[in-house]
Amino acid sequence: MLINEGFTLKSRPNTQPRLTVRLAQNASDIRRAQKLRFDVFSKEMGATLSSQALGIDCDQYDALCDHLIVEDNTSGEVVGTYRMLPPAVAQRAPSLYSEQEFDLTALQALRPGLIEVGRSCVHLDFRSGAVIALLWAGLADYVQQQNGAYLAGCASVSLNDGSAHAVNLYRQLASKHLSPPQWRVSPHLPLPLDGISPSSKPEPVPALIKGYLRAGAYICGAPAWDQDFNCADFFILLPMQQVSQRYNKRFLS
Repeated sequence: MLINEGFTLKSRPNTQPRLTVRLAQNASDIRRAQKLRFDVFSKEMGATLSSQALGIDCDQYDALCDHLIVEDNTSGEVVGTYRMLPPAVAQRAPSLYSEQEFDLTALQALRPGLIEVGRSCVHLDFRSGAVIALLWAGLADYVQQQNGAYLAGCASVSLNDGSAHAVNLYRQLASKHLSPPQWRVSPHLPLPLDGISPSSKPEPVPALIKGYLRAGAYICGAPAWDQDFNCADFFILLPMQQVSQRYNKRFLS
């Protein structure tokens, strides 16, 4: 199992902070992250998981990826997680995870410097912003030490309302954040966009997508429809060389 291969998070000065971020070091760490993913994706969002009977969310990519975890030091509980597939390991994988949902042919030239990220989630009781900020900080350290040029992956939006929010969110974001044509990808199963009336009010942007966009990321086309997870998946691409100055100062210094 390829865990923490040649990478150590920078130490962050603080005496006994309540929350800390680090890479998973062993199978126990990963299993706790998988349990959090199960609680969020299955119990909270209603996803149908192939690993449902195990009480965790897991797949074949977990053994290939590095896993970022945020721990609550008062309880020892994992309250936030991200997983990352670095370029060197991706070359040995049959495909990127996102290729199950999107045709990524247009991004072929970016692969040598592309870090795929996904399976991001935060415990229901810790969504005030601190955990997401720590995940971003840990991810920034990881990208720097992996010499990554691009971050890419799927960001999910629930379809529990029948898809109106996701459809109108795409219309809203596509007007300002659509990628250049050469980086457009196409979903294998597109989310149906017709039949949904345009919203008269701005749609609230999920915190994860908002963070990507503020950093300078693009939406690379129409969202895919993930029927198992009952969500719309937006393919996000963040060229690290154009990360906004505010994010550079906050996370990359």
